[in-house]
Amino acid sequence: MDNMWFSILLVAVGLLFGLILAFVVNSLRVSKAAKEAEKLIANAKKDVEKIKRDAAIEQKEEAHKLKMDLDKEIRERKEELKESENRLLQREANIDKRDELYQKREQALDEREAKLSERVEEIQNEKSKVEEIRKEQLELLQKISGFSKEKAREQIMSQVKETMNKEINEYIHERENEAKLIADKTAREYIVSSMQRYAADIASDQTVTVVDLPTEEMKGRIIGREGRNIRTIESITGVDLIIDDTPEAVVLSSFDPLRRETARVTLESLIKDGRIHPTRIEELYDKVCKDMKQKILEYGQEAIFELGLTKFDPALLEIIGKLHFRTSYGQNALQHSIEVGQLSGLIAAELGENVTLAKRAGLLHDIGKAIDHEIEGSHVEIGADLAKKYHEDEVVINSIASHHGDTAANSVIATIVAIADALSASRPGARNDSLENYIKRLSQLEEVGNGIKGVDKTFAVQAGRELRVIVKPDEIDDLESHRVAREVKEKIEATMKYPGTIKITVVRETRAQEEAK
Repeated sequence: MDNMWFSILLVAVGLLFGLILAFVVNSLRVSKAAKEAEKLIANAKKDVEKIKRDAAIEQKEEAHKLKMDLDKEIRERKEELKESENRLLQREANIDKRDELYQKREQALDEREAKLSERVEEIQNEKSKVEEIRKEQLELLQKISGFSKEKAREQIMSQVKETMNKEINEYIHERENEAKLIADKTAREYIVSSMQRYAADIASDQTVTVVDLPTEEMKGRIIGREGRNIRTIESITGVDLIIDDTPEAVVLSSFDPLRRETARVTLESLIKDGRIHPTRIEELYDKVCKDMKQKILEYGQEAIFELGLTKFDPALLEIIGKLHFRTSYGQNALQHSIEVGQLSGLIAAELGENVTLAKRAGLLHDIGKAIDHEIEGSHVEIGADLAKKYHEDEVVINSIASHHGDTAANSVIATIVAIADALSASRPGARNDSLENYIKRLSQLEEVGNGIKGVDKTFAVQAGRELRVIVKPDEIDDLESHRVAREVKEKIEATMKYPGTIKITVVRETRAQEEAK
């Protein structure tokens, strides 16, 4: 309302100002006309009267015209003011109606809020009553069933856990089967391709420890007067000579295969020469040692030539050649290293890795076995130290240190070398094994299976390459049998060392027997 009155006041002030302005303008025009008349009178006295009449008429007409215009403008202003006033009155009426509507709506909201508060209070009361009834029913249910709330929860949780275990085992079994289809196919292709492209003799050379004699009389000559010849041979070669009742044969005994081989060649040379006495023994031993050193270098050069490798330190080449006189379970260490190098190179080529580096790592993976009888420590530690000493690549050093799982493999080539080592050692006829170790491994396999909960009996078959686990059908269901197989597999991998692979088969069966009388 204040704004409306203020607007009306502004319009009235504007009209008053317009009237004053029009009057001033009119006064200015009259003054100007008088001055012009005076000039005209001064200049033309003769026409002064006529000019006065004309000026008076003109002034009257102009004043009349200005008055008409002003009247018209005033009428228009009054109409506009009237229209504005009407609009303001209409707007004020609308505002009043809207205010009344808002007041009614606010009143309705207050009533609804009051009703909602009452409803909430009723709901709270009903909820309290329901909670009391639920507690009474729960207490009654506990009395009837003999189960407390905690026991019931534990039973439900155990059932849910059992259900979830079944679902998890089923899911793991499906994922394992899916992964095996892909992994086994790819791995089989790589391994078969590598094995097809490399072939080695199944029969491995055995270390010769028996020297054949042409006649029985040669034993006496080897022993010499008061045993001086045999003492000289044993002292300079470091090998024990065993001359027993075996006809026309002498047995050489030493833990050092190189010494044993040197003694064998020396003894055979003495037998061919026929002159057996301490001085001659020393001369021939020195000659055989020089020849043996050259032969060792030749073995090393042949190995790297066969693998297509270069740039080896002569001292390291000599150590490689010494592997020829080292065996592991009857398998020649140098031949095994060459085989591992070849397989590593073939697998690396299939995987797109550095073939030369893989062959080098495969050749040197067992280099520590050449001198493990001279230095304390495992052949893995000795081999890694040798590789560092001769500035081999870090990948080669890690391959040596990790091929038995003592250190984590940090490259693909290190993993390839470990795989190639297992392939070379596990192929049929590669290694010999004693009956005692064989029986011990089978017993250990069966103990691993028997230590799993729910297992009834375990049998190692197929020379230890398969383990059959018979479970109790009332404790282990079909899905749990997959978990048992996986648990046995993980336990075998963590606690045992074995060549090749071991297949675990879990058997679950239920038998119903009746006897007719």
